[in-house]
Amino acid sequence: MAVKEEATTLSGTQAASFRVNVKLVLARVVVRDSTGHTVGNLHKEDFELFDNGKPQVVSDFDVEHATAQPWPTAVTGTANPTDSSLPAEKQPEFPGRYVAYLFDDLHLSFQNLVVARIAAQHALDGMAATDRAAILSTSGQTTLDFTDDRAKLHQSLNSLMPRPIGGAEVNPCPDISFYQADLIVNKKNPEALQTALNDYSNCANIGATKVLIAAAPAFIQGKASEILSTGEHESRLAIDALGDAIRRLMGMPGQRNLVLVSPGFLTPDSEYADYDVIDHALRAQVVINALDARGLYVTIPGGEASQEGHADIALSGLHHDTPLAGTGYTPASHAVLDVAAASAQDEILSVLAYGTGGTFFHNNNDLDEGFRRLAEAPEYYYILGFTPQSLKTDGKFHTLKVTLKSHPKYDLQARRGYYAPHQAADSAEEAKREIEDEMLSTEELHGLPVTLHTQFFKASDEDAKLIVLAHVDVQHLHFRKVEGRNNNVLTCVSALFNHNGNFVQGMQKVVTMNLKDDTLEHRLVSGITLKTSFDVKPGSYLVRLVVRDAEGQLMSAENGTVEIR
Repeated sequence: MAVKEEATTLSGTQAASFRVNVKLVLARVVVRDSTGHTVGNLHKEDFELFDNGKPQVVSDFDVEHATAQPWPTAVTGTANPTDSSLPAEKQPEFPGRYVAYLFDDLHLSFQNLVVARIAAQHALDGMAATDRAAILSTSGQTTLDFTDDRAKLHQSLNSLMPRPIGGAEVNPCPDISFYQADLIVNKKNPEALQTALNDYSNCANIGATKVLIAAAPAFIQGKASEILSTGEHESRLAIDALGDAIRRLMGMPGQRNLVLVSPGFLTPDSEYADYDVIDHALRAQVVINALDARGLYVTIPGGEASQEGHADIALSGLHHDTPLAGTGYTPASHAVLDVAAASAQDEILSVLAYGTGGTFFHNNNDLDEGFRRLAEAPEYYYILGFTPQSLKTDGKFHTLKVTLKSHPKYDLQARRGYYAPHQAADSAEEAKREIEDEMLSTEELHGLPVTLHTQFFKASDEDAKLIVLAHVDVQHLHFRKVEGRNNNVLTCVSALFNHNGNFVQGMQKVVTMNLKDDTLEHRLVSGITLKTSFDVKPGSYLVRLVVRDAEGQLMSAENGTVEIR
C-alpha cells in the first residue's frame, strides 16, 4: 500500500474565496416585480445572456435565498466522544450575517460624516444577536474587525473623521474640483478651462494685467494637474480599501454584506480596478451596498455663502497666444459642473452596487432607512455563469447584458461588463481556489463519502487540544489505473473559526494514494481516517472540513461546532 500524506498550515492571510475555473464569468442578477419585491421562482431557461452582443450558454445557474441563518451545527465535539450516555449539550449560537461598514473618510465632508455616523449608530443598536459588524475606513486609520461588542462599534464610529490626502483648502483660488480637473487635463475640455480662467480672474483680481492674463492658462493647467493627481491617489486608496474589505469578508462563514458610505468619487484612470473589485466580490459571494452620504443632493448656484462667488463671465484681454483666444468658447456654469460632478461621483457607487446584486441608496435624507436597507441582502438573487468561447487574454472590456425571455415588466439588476484576463489561468490554482471557496462557505456538500468527527482534551484550564477527524470511504472514490495501481489525490482542509466567525487556524493535508487492487478491496474496507490536531484555548469554535479528490474533482464540505469549557 502506498499512501503519502503531506500537511500544510494555513494562515488567515491565505484565505481567499473564488469559484473554481477563473475563466467562468459570473453575474449576480436581482429580479424585481412592479412593486419592487424580489422574484425567486425563475429558472435558467428564463434568462438570456449576451457578451458583447453575442448570446452565451449559461453553464452555471443557482438561485439564492439570502436569509441570514446562523452557522449550521451538525457535529459537536465532546471531551469523551465514545460515551454515548452523556447528555447532549446546548449548541452554541454562531453568526449568520457579517456586515462590513466602510466609511469613505477620504472624500466625506465633516457634516455628511457626522449625519452618517449617527444613522450607523442607530443601525448597530438594532443589530441581531447573530450579526457581526466591522467598522473600516478608506484611509485605513479606523479599523475594527468583526464583533458583536456594541461599545467597541460605537467607539470606532465616534473616532471617524474626514482625512483627505491634500487637506481642505479654505476659499481656494481658483476653485477647481477633481471633476473639472479631469476635464481640463485628461479630456482637454475648453469650456472647463475657460470657467477656471474666469474664476481665477475674479478671485485673484488680476484685472486686465496683460502679463498675468497671459500666464493664467499655464497656471490653471498646473493647478488642475495637481488636483487631478491628488484626486486619483485618493480614489486608488478607496478602491484598494474596498478590495481589503472584501478580503476580510471572504473569511467570514456566513452571509457577507459590505456597506460603502461615501459621497462618491471619480476613477478616471482605474476602470479595470473597479470591475476587478466587482469580480472579486462576486466570487467571494460578497454583496456591495452603497449609500450616498450627501442625502438629497442640491447644488447651490454661486457656491456656499462661506465661499467666494464664481464669475461665469468671459475673461477679457486674453493674450493672442493663449489657448482660448479667438476660439469663441464660452465658460461652463459652475452650477452645471457641480451637477455633472455629483452625477459622475454617483456612477462608481451605482456600478459597484448593481454589479454585485446590492442596493444603491441615494437622493434621500433618511439615512436611518438607508442603513436599514443596506444591511440586508436581496431576499432572492440568481447566479449566472458562462465560459466565453475563444476568450483572448488581452485585458479588454466586454459588455454584458442579461434579459428575460418573458416577464417584460420585471426589472433586472446585473453587472454591466467584465475585463478579459491578462494571462491564462492555471488548473492547479483553480483547484486551490475551489477548495478555499468552500472552506469559507457554510454550505454542506456531499460529493464524496466523508464524515466529520471532533474530539478535545483539556491539558489545563487555559490550554486544550482539538482534534478533527475526517473519515473517508475510499472504496467509493474514483481512481485512475496506472500500471496496475489505483491512483488518486485527496486534499483535506480543516479550519477553525472563533465565536465571531473570524478565522483562527487551518491545516491542509494532501494524501497521495497509489493502491494495489488487493489493498483497496480488502485492507481498506473500513476506509481511512485523517487526523488534524489544533492547540487552542477554551471557548466556542466553528469547525469546517473540506475534502476534494483530484480524479473525480468532487468535493465534500462538513460543518461542526465545539464548546470547550
